[in-house]
Amino acid sequence: ADYKQLGFNLRSNIFQGGPLESQSLMKESYTPDVIQKAVRDPNNWHGRRTDELGRWHQKNTLNLNLQKALENKGG
Repeated sequence: ADYKQLGFNLRSNIFQGGPLESQSLMKESYTPDVIQKAVRDPNNWHGRRTDELGRWHQKNTLNLNLQKALENKGG
């Protein structure tokens, strides 16, 4: 009986899902000038610090991109 009721509800679209437009609590809580004046530190984003491994990956990606560009230019 529960399965039949669930199937009926799914077919009749009672469960319509979430809202199409999401809302940000930060945008609702603060005025636009506060958000624009906020200082964003790239080394400390969302409370996380870029560690040694993260810096290595950044340098490695730049190195790989440089190698690809040199190969494309030379070949």
